[in-house]
Amino acid sequence: MNLAQARTERENKRELKVPHTLVIITSIIILVSIATYIVPGGAYEKVVKVVNGSEKTIIVDGSFKYIESQPQGVFEVLQAPVEGIIGGAEIIAFLFVVGGAFNLITRTKAIDFGIVRVTNIFKGKEILVIPMLTFLFSLGGAVFGMSEEAVPFVAIIVPLALSLGYDSIVAVGITYLACELGFSSAMLNPFTVGIAQSIAEIPMFSGIEYRTIIWFITTCIGTVFLMMYASKIKKNPKLSLVYESDQIKRANLGNYGSENEDFRMSHKIILLLLALCIGIIVWGVLTQGFWIPQIAAVFLATGLMSGFIGKLGTDEMADAFIEGAKGMIGAAVMLGFARAIVIIAENANIIDTILYNLSQLIGNLPPMIAAYIMYPIQMFINFFVSSGSGQAALTMPILAPLGDLVGISRQLTVLIYQLGDGFSNTLFPTSGILIACLGLAGVPYGKWLKWVLPLQGILFILSLGFITIGSLMQWA
Repeated sequence: MNLAQARTERENKRELKVPHTLVIITSIIILVSIATYIVPGGAYEKVVKVVNGSEKTIIVDGSFKYIESQPQGVFEVLQAPVEGIIGGAEIIAFLFVVGGAFNLITRTKAIDFGIVRVTNIFKGKEILVIPMLTFLFSLGGAVFGMSEEAVPFVAIIVPLALSLGYDSIVAVGITYLACELGFSSAMLNPFTVGIAQSIAEIPMFSGIEYRTIIWFITTCIGTVFLMMYASKIKKNPKLSLVYESDQIKRANLGNYGSENEDFRMSHKIILLLLALCIGIIVWGVLTQGFWIPQIAAVFLATGLMSGFIGKLGTDEMADAFIEGAKGMIGAAVMLGFARAIVIIAENANIIDTILYNLSQLIGNLPPMIAAYIMYPIQMFINFFVSSGSGQAALTMPILAPLGDLVGISRQLTVLIYQLGDGFSNTLFPTSGILIACLGLAGVPYGKWLKWVLPLQGILFILSLGFITIGSLMQWA
């Protein structure tokens, strides 16, 4: 008994080492605000060009000049989170609507009974769910740039993962992480590969054979990592980094395994409606240009119809929606504070200075070393510019011709960009989609960071291997 108590005490002490998400983000805000007094101001000239049918602000290579810096004082820093919340209003509104709508669907109990059916189908073979879903979401990221679209799926997969004996981290892994694995190693992603290759002036989606190999290997590695963690949690749930919060979720899910007789026609209709909702979202993204407002609207309609089909009273529907939206307040605050980091750097005019000096670092290096250095540079830039297409417009006009000078093919430069941009999306708190997914799953950023860092180390080494092979085979 004493040994058990001592072990529990040690585990509690270990948990205290992971700071609150807001503490981590605030610490970064302080560091960046200090940097505004050290890093000089600078700016590139920018022009607007049409790339793949959409307007992009492109940097003019060789146009950098130092300008007056704007150090951010205490008052400016305190304003930045408010500006971050305002600037992130679209994603925050999306979180509130999806959280509220999904809670409406949950209140009907249809998802609970659906989960029972899936659990019974995969009983004894639960681990098979992970590779099936991981490859599916990864393919979405690789083919049509699925990333933001993962957010509503997180809410659906969390209760399924818990019912299969896993945890909320596994749910985020087989949805958001899988999308980013595909997004990072994509062969056809129009928002990264398409735009970057257009700016680099190489044939659209060329090099697809090598990129497909990279996608398959990357997804396999991510899947194995996820399955190993899931198996460990299945054997001993207390090893989960989110064990305590997941226990509360499991209690809320209840035990419906013995209530199959109550699986009514209304529940089946709601599940079909949810499947239709997912189908409409995928169709809309692929063919109609659906974005966050449209996806949220489809989910809201699904939630409202589910409430009526499930015979919830209007007051109960209102309470359920508000309760679900209320659960997203923490994620909304984190998102605003994370955006504050970028706002401070932009207001101080230091982002272009950082980019210029990093590009100068590469100029006189041997080709292979320069290629290796370009990869962490892209990761670093992604901290401040989390948009894949935005980062392509920012870096490719500079790094593509710079690669020519040091002997790096433009095809390889594009690969370095997409690997550096994509994988780190699962790492940096400045990624609004990451914060949104963690918020919906109820996973603290600090615990997610602790879990994903070993995988990031593996992906970093793997990426260097892909870059080395591309360089040695003179990939163009």
